[in-house]
Amino acid sequence: MDNISQSWTVYILLCSDDSNYVGCTNNLEARLDRHRKGQVLSTKNRLPIEIVTYFVFKDKYKAFNFEKYLKSGSGRAFMKKRFI
Repeated sequence: MDNISQSWTVYILLCSDDSNYVGCTNNLEARLDRHRKGQVLSTKNRLPIEIVTYFVFKDKYKAFNFEKYLKSGSGRAFMKKRFI
């Protein structure tokens, strides 16, 4: 099978209100397109968005666990120190 279709991406966005959005997807390009078109409830009122960074995982569960970590208190501190 195609490795790209089996990969999962955790991404960090910077929104127009200087807040961050963390998400996970198996198709980053399509997901960013939906964000930019205002089709994602969590970011539609905070456009435009800019991608800060992203991380690619082969394992879906590791990706979702990393997303969950980034949304935690220590994960937010990690993001702020390293990427924002």
